[in-house]
Amino acid sequence: MTYGQQPGGPQNPNGPQYPSGYTPPKPMSPEDQRLWATLTHIGGIFFNFVAPLVAYLVLRDRGGFIREHTRVALNFHITVGIAYVVSGILTLALIGALLLPIIAILTIVFGIMAAVAANQGQFYRYPLSIEFIKQ
Repeated sequence: MTYGQQPGGPQNPNGPQYPSGYTPPKPMSPEDQRLWATLTHIGGIFFNFVAPLVAYLVLRDRGGFIREHTRVALNFHITVGIAYVVSGILTLALIGALLLPIIAILTIVFGIMAAVAANQGQFYRYPLSIEFIKQ
């Protein structure tokens, strides 16, 4: 073993560390990245933060485009989940009953806008989103 090399196979000082015998994921083609980014945004509409979370954990090492789209989708849908909880609590004061349909409509509209941008190969930044996961 040479100086600086750790046991467990070849190590990348700038990237993730992999155990020996593990093959790092291969980068996806731009078309596949666009497809999965689009599906991540659409999945967020139907499954809230679960679809973007699974996509982020599974696909983030497959390319920069998919990493950014899954990250912003996950941030947005975590924000939406928090908004749903707060609105659910505020239904006791009746204002939550007004907020719940507004949140649902915004989720659908922003999710479709993000899916269209991803399908066209463009980056999209959700408005009203809190950055929980940084770059």
